[in-house]
Amino acid sequence: MNGFVILESGLSNRIFGLDPQLLFDALVQILAVGFLFFFLTYILWNPARDLIRRRREKIKNEMDTAKADMEKASTMKAEYETKLKEAGKDVDKILEEGRKKAIARENQIVAEANEEAKRIRDRAEKDIELEKSKARDDLKQEVISVAGAIAGKFVKSELDANAQAALIDSAISEMGENTWQN
Repeated sequence: MNGFVILESGLSNRIFGLDPQLLFDALVQILAVGFLFFFLTYILWNPARDLIRRRREKIKNEMDTAKADMEKASTMKAEYETKLKEAGKDVDKILEEGRKKAIARENQIVAEANEEAKRIRDRAEKDIELEKSKARDDLKQEVISVAGAIAGKFVKSELDANAQAALIDSAISEMGENTWQN
């Protein structure tokens, strides 16, 4: 024969023996595989899919939180920079006010010193005037005593009143009018 062996067990005309038992076994195997597929899908695939879904949601939530934190941080940074600029302006303002107060205080001290110097100068001029007046009075007293001494000498020599007056007038004229006025 041709190299084909024909089984003699009643399947002589069939190449592939499809009998009802084989079809039933194949159907049972298909149902068993289908059942295992759905069972394993329910037991393994659905939990794995839920795990992946939860992981995605967690990552998404973390990303949203991170994004919100970044926005909050950038807002806070902008606020801090604004506050720093305002603080810098306040410092500049305070320093400027301090400089103005220092200049005003300096001017006040200089004005007070000038006033004190003027008072001292005025007092010194008054003291000088008083000393001049005292010196004039002392000089007048000296002149009067010298004139009295001269008069005493002439009195001893028996001068008359006219001669004494002429003598005093000549002494005064010799000293000059400027001596009496200074």
